[in-house]
Amino acid sequence: MSAHGEVEYETATGNDYPEHEATYEAFIHLTIVGILNVITVMVALTLGGVLGHWGATALFVILSVVGVFQGLGSGSWIFSSVITALSIVALALYGLG
Repeated sequence: MSAHGEVEYETATGNDYPEHEATYEAFIHLTIVGILNVITVMVALTLGGVLGHWGATALFVILSVVGVFQGLGSGSWIFSSVITALSIVALALYGLG
């Protein structure tokens, strides 16, 4: 049934490997920044919804949004990871206090 003729394959001219690597690196960076900021927002919502500290929630959500723009603009995910770590520390301190 599927043998209706010879299969033809198209081939790309040139090597676009550096562009593929750049796209992959951008995807990995976007994924890391996204995951860190989703964790930060979830911890912030836990601070507000469960523990009742809505000021800390607002602060961490705003810092998370700043972290997204900073991370996408600079190509670094360090700021987002610091904000995530601070939100987890705040959750521990408010939860124990």
